[in-house]
Amino acid sequence: MRWDKSGNLKILLVTSRDTGRWVMPKGWTMDGHKPWAAAEIEALEEAGAKGYIAREEIGTYRYPKILDGGGIIPCRVRVYPMIVEKLLKHWKERHERTRRWFSPKSAARKVDEEDLSKLLKSLSKKPRKQPVIQELLRAS
Repeated sequence: MRWDKSGNLKILLVTSRDTGRWVMPKGWTMDGHKPWAAAEIEALEEAGAKGYIAREEIGTYRYPKILDGGGIIPCRVRVYPMIVEKLLKHWKERHERTRRWFSPKSAARKVDEEDLSKLLKSLSKKPRKQPVIQELLRAS
């Protein structure tokens, strides 16, 4: 997330590599990394985003991960907010994904997952008042 020059919150989404649908950068847990640190790595690899990430989640959502062979794994995603300070011009998955900033309401309309959509919509109403985001803003 970031705030534009007018003070409006913007949410960074990327396209998925397989279907091209809009998603938040996310990944599997990583051995030797705290969940929030793994989320920070994924934001860098998938979106080229660097910044300050919260150590506490602001919510969760579920989605069915469809494997190459057609199998499905039910996944629960923990969402860690990150205040983006810099977007790299060159990042690991830049040839596989598109990234774009959206208002929270617009981002909520773009994603397929209902729980993620609700979480994004909740950010359109006084996001700076949410305790996790308040703490993150103080740290950044």
